[in-house]
Amino acid sequence: MVKSSNAGYPRIGEKREWKFLLEHLWANKIDETEFLEGTKALRLANLKKQQTAGVDLIPVADYSNYDHVLDTAAAFGVVPQRFGTFTSKLSLSDYYNIARGTKDAVAAEMTKWFNTNYHYIVPELDHVHFQLLDNRWLTYYKEAKAELGIDGKPVILGPVSFLKLSKVNDEYVRGELLDQLLAELLPLYVQIFKELATAGVKWVQLDEPTLATLADKKEIQLYKKVLEALHEAAPEVKILVQTYFAAVDYYQDIVNLPAAGFGLDFVHDHGENLKALQTNGFPEGKVLAAGIVDGRNIWRSDLAKKQELVAKIEQAVKSDQLWLQASNSLLHVPITVKNEAKLDPVIKGGLAFADEKIAEIVTLTKGANGVDITAELADSKNALDRLNQSEHRNNAKVKEAVQTILASKTERHSTYPQRVKAQGVLNLPVLPTTTIGSFPQSPEVRSQRKAWRKGDLSNEAYQEFLDKETKRWIKIQEDLDIDVLVHGEFERTDMVEYFGQKLKGFTTTQNGWVQSYGSRCVKPPLVFGDVQWTKPITVRDTVFAQKQTDRLVKGMLTSAVTVINWSFVRDDLPKNLVADQIGLALRHEVKALEDAGIKIIQVDEPALREGLPLKPRYRQEYLDNAVKAFKITTTGVKDETQIHTHMCYSDFEDILPAISALDADVISIESSRSKGESIKAFEQTKYDKQIGLGVYDIHSPRIPSVEEIEQNINRALKVIDVHQFWINPDCGLKTRKEAETIPALKNMVQARNNVRAKLGVKE
Repeated sequence: MVKSSNAGYPRIGEKREWKFLLEHLWANKIDETEFLEGTKALRLANLKKQQTAGVDLIPVADYSNYDHVLDTAAAFGVVPQRFGTFTSKLSLSDYYNIARGTKDAVAAEMTKWFNTNYHYIVPELDHVHFQLLDNRWLTYYKEAKAELGIDGKPVILGPVSFLKLSKVNDEYVRGELLDQLLAELLPLYVQIFKELATAGVKWVQLDEPTLATLADKKEIQLYKKVLEALHEAAPEVKILVQTYFAAVDYYQDIVNLPAAGFGLDFVHDHGENLKALQTNGFPEGKVLAAGIVDGRNIWRSDLAKKQELVAKIEQAVKSDQLWLQASNSLLHVPITVKNEAKLDPVIKGGLAFADEKIAEIVTLTKGANGVDITAELADSKNALDRLNQSEHRNNAKVKEAVQTILASKTERHSTYPQRVKAQGVLNLPVLPTTTIGSFPQSPEVRSQRKAWRKGDLSNEAYQEFLDKETKRWIKIQEDLDIDVLVHGEFERTDMVEYFGQKLKGFTTTQNGWVQSYGSRCVKPPLVFGDVQWTKPITVRDTVFAQKQTDRLVKGMLTSAVTVINWSFVRDDLPKNLVADQIGLALRHEVKALEDAGIKIIQVDEPALREGLPLKPRYRQEYLDNAVKAFKITTTGVKDETQIHTHMCYSDFEDILPAISALDADVISIESSRSKGESIKAFEQTKYDKQIGLGVYDIHSPRIPSVEEIEQNINRALKVIDVHQFWINPDCGLKTRKEAETIPALKNMVQARNNVRAKLGVKE
């Protein structure tokens, strides 16, 4: 009999209840007792939903108070020395200090979780002595069983993946060091499994996503070593080794590892997992947890096609060996469509968030077990037919315009050396300072927006408030002596959602929130149809800001590939074709800004690397398509117009050719939180355009000292010419408080002045 399973559930609550509990705790509006009571209630409600839906194998311990990798690190005593030494379970304040930093200690590095928009805290293993401070997996298993009678499936990040996602001396753990650290860490996993076995746990989901990114076949022995040790310690506990986000390259070696089951992704595998299954079969007596429903996008499944996929899988796997589930944890999608009261019914009918995906899995499981699901199949087909046949997805003008631009030359009029001479008219100083775009969205900004949305504030009154706030921050920037200013983006809730509200072919949800990092939640827009620019989006606010100052103000846009990677994108077209449509729409906006007199235009691509395929064999095509879409947007301007872009949280060495190919005049890159690691990319490869390596971390509330920022600038100037270098924070400042932002920027400007003085350069 086929069973239904779930690999993980969103943590944040239908209306971000978890986020608000956490932020109230940080603001001392509630105490720890209230926080823990609230999060427990939310956690149990999430489990109850899955129980009621009929999921056979429900995950437990997939919940987190911030990040599951940080949870694993804290459980094993992996705490950077600057935060203290611990011999017992960390308090909540100690736990959050690692993620957010303190006055005296820089926050731990944060980076993307594989190729998703979720960010994890990077464990630092320098000087660490592993110790089991908290068997959180046992705690949550017991809670689910006692409170709801759920015999859950604890979800544990596997030791090999945990170590590979960690760093020692600012380098990811690899090679002999990986072997050594695994030998030290593995006994603690053994202890956990023994305790789980004693409590009666039947199945454990051991997440080893790095199996899907394995480059060296020899490393399979590491996973084998782990599984052998765990089975020997707790033979009664069955282990499901869970992979996701890509196919496994060494299929036969992996599915024959000593585990009771394997979770494989049949959605994002380019068909490779299915082909390997059909070619090689599947071991007798083991479970295949087949990820057949897309756990990273929000479109309703074509149940008939999914049923066909299940039938193909069943040709190689017996029914009693098969679990059906999503391709990965549902952490990456919103929770439920039921709260979307304002969506176009045709679009809403084509959606499936976490709860609906669980329902799809349960339905497909019933179908696989001989239950009649004819009505569900018909409902799925009718909903998808209505969406695919609608005018939203059949705009002939858009398709024709894209073909026309692709047939033309999408390059700047002149080479960069010629452009930089033309841009001398901008009269920029040596080591120019700027910010990335956004300024703090204060409680007043949010309350005014809320009142406007509810209709309690007129359009005129709201615009008047936005203008007042923009004018105030232009003056603040002038007083700080920042060289190139921004208008602050007070009208924007999110850098992608904002454009999604203005371009045809996009729509936004009311409660389609997903976790990006910590309490930071984003509400990705839905690219549901053909994308078209209909009128200027940013021109009015940018021109207003420019009129308030004699200094240059940047126009601020979000580029196509970031929009793609930070949106939920229609799945009936290849993503590169959707990116071309968005790129063309934004080209019109860039031209409108230039025509309005804006001389510097920043077209951000913070998520360029984020969407890079995990398999190297698919990367060049992705990068070529990304460069093409960016150039569609940016190459219609005059030489005198300076094009900027921004990227964050990236390892840049392997994509520097693509970054250069974007042909932006200035690029700004995150650098400080990774302790300047981004600079290493430019030690090997000479970059011939202008660049700003972020000189302080904006994701932490701490205010960096002048000396700290100056040190970051000087380090960058060792590999980048002073005439190429810009000084800026790591990222936008929307999430910071004004009391943090102004002193930090003041210190940044002072550090710039100090460096200019020492170098003997003048403005």
